[in-house]
Amino acid sequence: MHYNFPLFWRTFYRSFFASKNTPAPLNRRRIIFLILFYLVWPLGSLFHWFCFWLDDIFFPAHKTHPVEKPLFIIGNLRSGSTFLHRLLSRDTTFTSLTTWDIYLTPSVIQKKFTKFISRLDNKLGGHLHRLLYAFDRRTLGQFKIHPISFFQPEEDENILMHAWDSFWVTFLFPFMDEFPNYQHFDEALPPERKRKIMAFYKSMLQRHLYATGKKYYVAKAPAFSAKIETLAEFFPDARIIYLVRNPLDMLPSTVSWINYSRAVFTGPHKKYIYLDEILDLTQHWYRHPLQYLDAHPSPRHLILTYDDLIQRPEQVIRGFYEQFGYPDKPGLEKIVDEAVKETLAFRSEHTYSYEEMGFTREQIVETFADIFERFGFDKREHELAGYRTTVSVLD
Repeated sequence: MHYNFPLFWRTFYRSFFASKNTPAPLNRRRIIFLILFYLVWPLGSLFHWFCFWLDDIFFPAHKTHPVEKPLFIIGNLRSGSTFLHRLLSRDTTFTSLTTWDIYLTPSVIQKKFTKFISRLDNKLGGHLHRLLYAFDRRTLGQFKIHPISFFQPEEDENILMHAWDSFWVTFLFPFMDEFPNYQHFDEALPPERKRKIMAFYKSMLQRHLYATGKKYYVAKAPAFSAKIETLAEFFPDARIIYLVRNPLDMLPSTVSWINYSRAVFTGPHKKYIYLDEILDLTQHWYRHPLQYLDAHPSPRHLILTYDDLIQRPEQVIRGFYEQFGYPDKPGLEKIVDEAVKETLAFRSEHTYSYEEMGFTREQIVETFADIFERFGFDKREHELAGYRTTVSVLD
């Protein structure tokens, strides 16, 4: 098992002693976050790793548990992966990591213990469940740009936080000069480092599948767009869906989402930042996976546009169930209908325009010219200047 202690200590040092002139200065909000984080996270990590050790003693079979035909949903951020992931997670054919699984019960023994408590609570009237759901609505339910819940599936990149070797750490500690180039994972990281990270990730999936007894796993993994080569090495049986969205929608939504998410932990900024990083990231997360998929044609791979997904979700899902060899779930039409209604019930209060971020329509079209040409996306030559949009509930 792997933990990146050097990076942990560097982010600690920068936070308290070298944060001046960074996106995370020691303002009041940042100090409160750091105090709470370092009171909770280290102790929680020690407990989780103790439970990982107990897994190896009491449930050693998790180490060889098969990960059969796992489905990975990749692509740029804000390209429909949340919608598809949560829709598929309603189908009992699949299992996913929820926020609860990721941050509170990543080990086998923790999952089994909470399952026992859940069954006991149900017998006693479900009072604990009601309290937890009320707490969930008043905490994570207040996140405005992306629907989050302890009990909903979340992005798999989060589980790598337990190894402190993840691009997601940059959302809490945006000192980019301290981090490996996770955004170009396959090309930039040394082979041994990639092996350790992915071995840890595979271990987490094996624990989850072993504890839940489920057969098929589905992952929402936009950050794995940069890991697609390494992913294929570790999961040769993987099914991969690459979601692609019009850059005129994807780019400003990604800028908005990353700035909002990092500001939760650092405090708001007067203007949008991280623009060079995001431009580089989004271009690579388009081109690198597409180059890999073009070079490795397979019935286990599917390139899917955002528009196709949201316009005909049931037909799309039935199509790749058959293509990938998954059983067709009875009642899929109802599952899709419920997922769409739940998604549309989320109302984001976040609006943006790419012009206020410093982009022009012409610049975006030129930067992503190959993507527009390949997929025939609308370039919107007649779009009104100053056009604003609300963050899509289907992102």
